[in-house]
Amino acid sequence: MSVKTPYNGILKSDPHARNPKQVNVGPNPGIDTASLIIDTASLITEQVYPGSTHLDELSTTEVLTLMNSADAEIPGAVAREIPRIARAVEAIYRALDRGGRLFYIGAGTSGRLGVLDAAYCPPTYTVPKVFVRGIRAGGDAAMTRSAEASEDDPHAGARDLVAAGFGAEDVLVGIAASGRTPYVLGAVGRARELGAITCGISCTPDSDLSRAVAYPIEPVPGPEILTGSTRLRAGTATKLVLNMISTAVMVRLGHVYGNLMVNVQPSNRKLENRALRIVQQATGVGHEYVAKLFEDAGRSVRTAIVMQKRAVDREQAERLLAAAHGRISAALESSPAATENNENK
Repeated sequence: MSVKTPYNGILKSDPHARNPKQVNVGPNPGIDTASLIIDTASLITEQVYPGSTHLDELSTTEVLTLMNSADAEIPGAVAREIPRIARAVEAIYRALDRGGRLFYIGAGTSGRLGVLDAAYCPPTYTVPKVFVRGIRAGGDAAMTRSAEASEDDPHAGARDLVAAGFGAEDVLVGIAASGRTPYVLGAVGRARELGAITCGISCTPDSDLSRAVAYPIEPVPGPEILTGSTRLRAGTATKLVLNMISTAVMVRLGHVYGNLMVNVQPSNRKLENRALRIVQQATGVGHEYVAKLFEDAGRSVRTAIVMQKRAVDREQAERLLAAAHGRISAALESSPAATENNENK
């Protein structure tokens, strides 16, 4: 049976979206496990990094210099993927702007990096914990304990995705350095069966994961200096891409004003001080006034900025922000009359 792909209309309107390899919907969600039995030695992530063959004979300084030199190549690998990353970001933004959520899924280091990126979104942007979710093979316990055996089960990936509440309106970003992790491919197969948008991050060219998703991203840093240890260069490349995706999506959604984290939650003293600095930087008010402004705004950075810049009270500022869907720039540009008209509709 062919997979239906409504994708909320996003893929149909995107000429750059890749048509994923067709899958069959059955007990095994679109994954032919026989095709996964490949010679792992042929993967670029398993090759030998030049100059590292006598790693155990090098001095400490030489080991560190070699690592630093190898790591310097990673930004270039990521830069080459910016057009693909941009297309993925736009698709994710449009889905989230329509009410969808972003899910990362992976195993091993890839899964941990996805969970880490997701964990920072609520405190940084004041989005609900369910807005960006990280799923890792082996569950929460696998964050601190090895659970590599679980990555070989595509059914587990599909089950974990469904158990997390993933739906057709959401976006799945599968993460696998090798691009062939069965757990991740199983989740991607299920997401496609549901008709959701799928993205993939792998550090191997033309990987199984890339062929299975609509938006493939392949930062290929090459072999590791410790052969096969993809927590190193591949992990760094993946982390850079995840930083770019979550940050750019949140910028597009209006959770940033200028380059300021205006949705930061003042949940401890450090973050409260940061919130006050952001209000002061955005409004130019003095030290003696910023604390009162912040309190008058209900300890909301966004509300405080709009109150000061529009010379309105808290209630009016909140109305302006609501009419602008939380975007400060739009709230500052909107007219009170337009806001009133929107409310009366």
